[in-house]
Amino acid sequence: MLSVHTCPLAAPGGKETGGMNVYVREVSRELGRMGIEVDVFTRSQNPAIERVVPLAPGARVVHLPAGPEAPMPREDVHRHLDEFVDALDAWRLADGGDYDLVHGHYWLSGVAGLRLRTRWSVPLVQMFHTLGQLKNSVARTADQIEPELRIAAETRIIGAADRVIAASAVERDHLGWYYGARRDRVAVVPCGVDTELFTPADAAAAKAELGLPNGPLLLYVGRLTPIKGLETLLEALTFLRVRPLLLVIGGDQDEPLDGHVAHLRTLVGTLGVADSVRFLGAQPQQRLRLYYAASEATVMPSYYESFGMVALEAMACASPVIASNVGGLTTTVRDGATGFLVPDGDPAALAETIGRVLGDGDLRWRLGREAARWASQYRWPCVAEAVCREYARFVPHAALHLTAARCM
Repeated sequence: MLSVHTCPLAAPGGKETGGMNVYVREVSRELGRMGIEVDVFTRSQNPAIERVVPLAPGARVVHLPAGPEAPMPREDVHRHLDEFVDALDAWRLADGGDYDLVHGHYWLSGVAGLRLRTRWSVPLVQMFHTLGQLKNSVARTADQIEPELRIAAETRIIGAADRVIAASAVERDHLGWYYGARRDRVAVVPCGVDTELFTPADAAAAKAELGLPNGPLLLYVGRLTPIKGLETLLEALTFLRVRPLLLVIGGDQDEPLDGHVAHLRTLVGTLGVADSVRFLGAQPQQRLRLYYAASEATVMPSYYESFGMVALEAMACASPVIASNVGGLTTTVRDGATGFLVPDGDPAALAETIGRVLGDGDLRWRLGREAARWASQYRWPCVAEAVCREYARFVPHAALHLTAARCM
C-alpha cells in the first residue's frame, strides 16, 4: 500500500490530511484482519517517528526517508520519488519478502506505483481520492490551479494501471470524461465509516460533555482549503435571522498564518459573525463523534468532493447533512432523505436550507434516523471485502481471504 505524501497515522483535518488518511488506515487494518499481509509505505516527515509502526494484526506502516525528513510541497515530493522507490525496494530485500500487488493512493503514489510495477512485474491498483482536472474545473483563483505535472501523471497512471478504483459512479464518469479512462477498467468501491465508533447519541448529553450551549449548533469538519467552500457557509450565516453557533473542526499548525486560514478568520470579522463561529482545530475521532451527535446539522459547502467521508461519519451519528450538489456528495447524501443538497457557492440557498432544518425538529429527527440507517451499509469490513475482490482479479489466491458472510 502506497501513501507517499501523507501518513495514514496522522490525524485528519490538517493541511495535508483528510479522508484519504482514514481510508488507507482503515482498509489496511481490515485487510490485515482478513489475513492479508499489508505494508503501508509513506515518506518520513519526522526522523523522531519510529520507522515501523504496527497498524493491526498483519498490517504495519513503514516510514521511508526520501528527501528531507520534514513536510514539503507535493511538487517537491515528486522530485524525491526515485529515492522513495529505491528505499522501498531496499526495505523489501532486507525484510526478505515479496509483494503480490501494489495499491497506490493519490497521484504521487501512482507515479511510484508504476515504477514498482515495472521493477517487480506485479499488478498496480490505483485510487486517486481527488483528481487534478476536477480541482481545476472549480478553481476560483490562479493559485488554486493544479500543475500540469499532476495532470500528466494522472493521465499516464490511468492509462497504465491494471485497475482504477473510484469512490463513486460520479468519479468513474469523471475519470472517463476528463482522462479517457475505459469504463471496464474502473471499479466503483465506496468509502466507509467506523459504525462502532460513529453512532447516534443524545444531543443534549453530547453538548453537555463538550461544554457547549444548548442553542442550535452547526458543524463543519474538513481541511481549511479553498475547495472546501467554507466561505460560502460563513456568508450563509449572515442570511439567518436566528444565528446558530458554527463549530469549525479542521486545520493544524502546519498551515501558514498568512494563508487561507488567516483569510477565513478575517472574513469572520468582516461579515460580523465572530460571536457565532469557533475554530476548534483538528479533533481526535473519539471526540469528533460527540460533535456530530451534538449538532443539529453538519454542513459540507465544498466545490468538489470525490466522495465525502465526513458526510458518512455525520450520518452514522444521525446528524443530517447539508451539502453542495457536487461530485460524490450527490450519491453519498440522499437528498431529502438523509439531508439536503444545495447549489455550491450559493450562500442564500444554503442559508434557506439551514433555516429549514434548524426550524423543524421533526424533520431533523426523520433525516437523522434515515441517515444512520443509510450509513450502516458502508462499514469498513465491507469496503475491504470489495477491495479484495478487485485484488482477486489479478492475484487469484486473494479470493481465499474473502468471507462473503461478513457483508451483504
